[in-house]
Amino acid sequence: MRWALVKVCLAVTTMVVVAFAVPLGLVIREMARDRAFSNAEREAAAVAPALSITTDRDQLERVVASAGSDAGMAVHIPASGDTDAVDLGRQRAADGDIATVRRLGRASTSEVPGGSTLLQPVALSTGEIAVVEVYVPEAEVTNGLATAWAVLAGVGVALIVGSVAVADRLGVRMVRPAQRLVEGAHELGDGKLGARVPEEGPTELRLAAVAFNSMADQVVQLLANERELAADLSHRLRTPLTVLRLNAASLGEGPAADQTRAAVAQLEREVDTIIRTAREAKPQTVAAGPGAGCDAAEVVRERMAFWSALAEDEGRKVRVAGVDRPVRIPVARADLAAALDALLGNVFRHTAEGTAFAVDVHNGEDAVIVLVSDAGPGISDPEAAMARGRGSGSDGSTGLGLDIVRRLAESTGGDVRIGSSVLGGTEVRIWIQLDGRAPIRRGHRGAVRRRRPGRLVSTFNRPRSLP
Repeated sequence: MRWALVKVCLAVTTMVVVAFAVPLGLVIREMARDRAFSNAEREAAAVAPALSITTDRDQLERVVASAGSDAGMAVHIPASGDTDAVDLGRQRAADGDIATVRRLGRASTSEVPGGSTLLQPVALSTGEIAVVEVYVPEAEVTNGLATAWAVLAGVGVALIVGSVAVADRLGVRMVRPAQRLVEGAHELGDGKLGARVPEEGPTELRLAAVAFNSMADQVVQLLANERELAADLSHRLRTPLTVLRLNAASLGEGPAADQTRAAVAQLEREVDTIIRTAREAKPQTVAAGPGAGCDAAEVVRERMAFWSALAEDEGRKVRVAGVDRPVRIPVARADLAAALDALLGNVFRHTAEGTAFAVDVHNGEDAVIVLVSDAGPGISDPEAAMARGRGSGSDGSTGLGLDIVRRLAESTGGDVRIGSSVLGGTEVRIWIQLDGRAPIRRGHRGAVRRRRPGRLVSTFNRPRSLP
């Protein structure tokens, strides 16, 4: 489309330039010819007064010389009575042309080798007609034509180049939105659900971009609904199963108790299979755009209220810190809730009853850190635990918990670290980057330093006492 528009504009502009330049060039040539013959007429008129007074050869020669045109001027005076004919200067016109002008008494021009001649009749005092011949060289007739044609050609080329440039810019303005629409469709087809098209360009393409973006938003919303449904399945099934497993463990010995525990274990395996299948089928989406996210403090308060009832039943001490003020993070609310549920579920699943745990939220200038720590036995091999989080799928584990946490942090440019907590057990630190930059590597675990030199904001693993 772009090159077709350029070609059409080039053809139209060329035709317009030719249509105007050629007639204008002819007009300029005629103007130059008229100018040359006007000068010749003025020279002939300068000799006419002298001819009307005298026909003396010597006097006429002086007049012609004073006119400065003796090389290109000739005077033809016919014989009268006892006076012989007088011819001054070089004659270039034919005798017949001179005789015709003398007979008709009107000025005329005739072509001669090297140019043209102007034949101007002048009445003498004797009643005869003299003819003044002025030679006009071809160079004088064409004087300035080359410059005029060059100017016209330059203007024509400039108009053509300018029109092509304008057509090219217009073509880019029309084609670029279409190309972006095609690229966005390819990206969306490749699974890049964050692909959007700028809503710019001509009205039709702008409306197409609006429709495409609306369609992409609907696709993302549908997939997000599916993702929330899977997360809701995890929240609604895994948490009651955890309670059932803990309650089944307290039933003691006996066939009924063994059957209950076996049924709960079987149900957990089935739920794990469903969650693992849903995770494998889930499309990869991009991180939330600017302005999206949630209040981490609010989500932590909500999920801790959910888990606090089970913690009270098991006699666990719970501490929550850093949630008294809003903490905005570029993470979807459902994603953060799923990550917290996964970590807190691990605490209840892998630590004994009565084990204390804590959740701390630390809000920095360019990052937010969420710490989930417990007083359990700890993790001897954090790297292996993260490997399991990437999906080993071992018995009793879907590999979903730490994988959810890891993907949540990495979607913002952050990371996840596992270490020892001040409570004596495990500490999982979720580093959520606020500006999308790579996580800041620290010299020791848990200390967060600003980019400003010499200023330590806070150390997150200072000892705290549980209530």
